[in-house]
Amino acid sequence: MGSIQNQKHENETIKPLDPEEFRKQGHMVIDFLADYYKNVEKYPVRSQVEPGYLRERLPESAPYDPEPLEEILQDVQKDIVPGITHWQSPNYFAYFPSSGSTAGFLGEMLSTGFNVVGFNWMSSPAATELESIVMDWLGKMLQLPNEFLFSGGGGGVLQGTTCINPNNFRAVSTTKANAFGLTAEALRSTIEADIEAGLVPLFLCSTIGTTSSTAVDALSPLCEVAKEYGIWVHVDAAYAGSACICPEFRHYLDGVENAHSFSFNAHKWFLTTLDCCCLWVKDPNALVKALSTYPEYLRNKASESKQVVDYKDWQITLSRRFRSLKLWLVLRSYGVANLRKFLRSHVKMAKNFEGLIAMDKRFEVVVPRNFATVCFRISPIEIGKNQIVSKEEAINNFNAKLLESINESGKIYMTHAVIGGVYVMRFAVGASLTENRHVNLAWKVVQEHANALLTMS
Repeated sequence: MGSIQNQKHENETIKPLDPEEFRKQGHMVIDFLADYYKNVEKYPVRSQVEPGYLRERLPESAPYDPEPLEEILQDVQKDIVPGITHWQSPNYFAYFPSSGSTAGFLGEMLSTGFNVVGFNWMSSPAATELESIVMDWLGKMLQLPNEFLFSGGGGGVLQGTTCINPNNFRAVSTTKANAFGLTAEALRSTIEADIEAGLVPLFLCSTIGTTSSTAVDALSPLCEVAKEYGIWVHVDAAYAGSACICPEFRHYLDGVENAHSFSFNAHKWFLTTLDCCCLWVKDPNALVKALSTYPEYLRNKASESKQVVDYKDWQITLSRRFRSLKLWLVLRSYGVANLRKFLRSHVKMAKNFEGLIAMDKRFEVVVPRNFATVCFRISPIEIGKNQIVSKEEAINNFNAKLLESINESGKIYMTHAVIGGVYVMRFAVGASLTENRHVNLAWKVVQEHANALLTMS
């Protein structure tokens, strides 16, 4: 009898995509996430676990028999959540934001739910055409020149990241490590030095909102110099491109009409979940010539008609996700007016934090604030009151120690940069749940830890 039951059990097939079970478990996961966001402010922002913590908690092998979702979610809460650094916490001020939203999450659900592989038009016409339409929408919001839009002979594509590795080619990189931007004179000097050394510069990456200090390059003069030497100009606006949908920030893109490509990360400061990098080019053929693959099994009538876009030829990988769904939902759910309000609110909060720093003479803002990130430190004069501090290294070490003390508390989370040899703490406002009260609380935390450290020194 037992062997018959075992045989019956073994002959049963699983139903991995049963609609009713999906409905039931889907509600459970949504409820779990809703509770997570309701309570996210209570968690230490930076994870407090030690390396290898999870291997000590989980079994050494996968279960042989299925386990209920209820039990799995309990383990997520017990074992996974403690190991998360909570990027969506309102007290998260590190790196740059990876802002989330209800629309972004739901768009991601739709994208994952349809689970199409949109490498060419034929594989999923809606995935290709929506992406083209949404990229033109967004390009118009940024007031990009018509040459960057499909209607003007260019076009946009959604990539996974905007990061460029200059080691892959000879590039003139600009303000990635610069606080104040690259001048035309410095660019010309760099190019001439490279040519004299027998090198051929091919690519200029100018930046709108650098990672270290949110500095901005002046595009027009840089493009003029690059044009003289036949250099491709790419505008990397990964962080600050979002803000340029606001009229008061659009001037930072002046000169983009002379660039060849432009990108920004909608998953940073634009309510669209990771990953969603928006890239526009004036000449799509430049991508197609470099990246096109056309084996026999991908040949089809639509592609051969030359009337459709095959996005596989605009990227390195073949497969691609239906990313445009989430960007489409964000644009439609919030509209241009509310997206501008969202961005402006963060800039206002950063201005508030900057003002709080100015009222405490022990601190100083190190570089000008352009958007919603403030770079600051304890001033060398304050550190030197209780000890002889003559070396920048000692000042930097003090500020590094202060930052680590703040982050270890779990109350807020910030990261640092080194600008011209100066160690600074970076306070980046951008989490979707952050309010001005969180900014004020963060400043109190900074002051408390500064008081303790200065007393000890």
